[in-house]
Amino acid sequence: MPINYEPINGQTDVATTRTLLHEVIPLTGAIVSGTYGTFPDDENIKNYSHGMFQTVYDYPFLSSSANHIFDITVGYDETSARSGSTSTQNAKKINMYNQFSQVLLGYTGSTNKVRVFESDLTLDETNAMKEVFFVNFSRLLSKDQIKKGSFQITLMTGSYGTYTQAGSITYADSLATETQNTLNTVGGDYGILLDTTNNLTGGVIFYQSGIAILTASAFSGSSAAHPGPPTPTFYSDGTTNWSTVDELLTGSSISGACDALRHRISNIQFNNTTEINSKIYFCRAPHNKFNYSANPTYVSDGAIRVKNNTRSNPPLAYITTIGLYNSSNELLAVAKLSEPLRKDPTNELTLRVRLDY
Repeated sequence: MPINYEPINGQTDVATTRTLLHEVIPLTGAIVSGTYGTFPDDENIKNYSHGMFQTVYDYPFLSSSANHIFDITVGYDETSARSGSTSTQNAKKINMYNQFSQVLLGYTGSTNKVRVFESDLTLDETNAMKEVFFVNFSRLLSKDQIKKGSFQITLMTGSYGTYTQAGSITYADSLATETQNTLNTVGGDYGILLDTTNNLTGGVIFYQSGIAILTASAFSGSSAAHPGPPTPTFYSDGTTNWSTVDELLTGSSISGACDALRHRISNIQFNNTTEINSKIYFCRAPHNKFNYSANPTYVSDGAIRVKNNTRSNPPLAYITTIGLYNSSNELLAVAKLSEPLRKDPTNELTLRVRLDY
C-alpha cells in the first residue's frame, strides 16, 4: 500500500510552549562540615595544589557515588584595604575577585576597568563589596537557573566552638517584583541578599550563573553596618585562630578561609529551574485518508483481510504511529500512540505530537 502524507500548515498546525520545572534543593551545614570526618579534614572536601578554591561533595569525593555540590573561594579587589604584599596569597585572592567580576559583571568605561561587586542594583561604583566569599553551585543543583525569590542562606555568627555555634543570621533574596529587584548583567540576572531580621545586605545571588557572593562585612559582628551578632572568631585550619574576618582574609590561605566559611554555613536552600521548550504539531487525519494500513498483510488477493464482508463494510485501520517528514518525505521523528485508534471514513482525528528540547 502506498504511504499517505498529510501536509502540516506552519501557521495553524504548529505551536510552541515553554515550561519551567522547579525542584527544592536543601543543603544543611552538616553536609558541608562535620558529616564525613573531622573538621577541617572532611572526606567530602577536596583541596587542590593550586590552592585557589575548594570543592564540596555530598559524599567522600573518592566515592563513585559522590556528586559535586559547589565550589568555594575568597577574593578581594586590588583597591581593598586587605590587599597588600604581606597578605597571604594576595595575588591569587585578587585574581579570583577579578575573574568572577569579569565573567559576571564585565568591564566599564573607556579604560575597560573591571567592575566591582556592589550591594545594590545600580552598578554605579558605590556601595562596593571589595572583600567577598564566592559560592559557585554545580549545574547538577542549579540546573538552568536558581528560581528568583527562593534562595536563602543561614550563617553562624557567634563565637567559634563546636558546630552549634551561638547566633545566626539568614539572608534571602526576597523579591517584590523581578523588574524592581534584579539587574541583568553579562552573567545574567542577579538580586540582593538581605538579612531577614535587620534588612541588611549580605551579598548578591546570580540566578542563571548559580553563584552566591557573600560580603565579608556579614561577619563584621556588632559594627555599624551589621549590628546585633557578636564579632565571630574564625579558625582557618582548625588550629590557627583569626579573631576577625579581616585577619582571616589577610592572614589565612584561600583554603583556610574556605574552611572557616564552611564551618559557619548552617543551611542553604533554593529552588532550581529546568526550562523545557516544546514544539507541538497538530497532525490531522481527514475522513477520506489513512483508512487503509500500510502493512502489506492488510490486503490478500485483492481483499482486505481484516474485513469479513468486503462489499458492505467500509475500509478500516488502526493508527499506532505518527511520522513527521520533511519536504523531501524523509522521516525525521516518530511518535507512538499509547493505544491504537480506530480510523475509518466516518471519523476524523487530530493527533497532538510534542517535541521537547
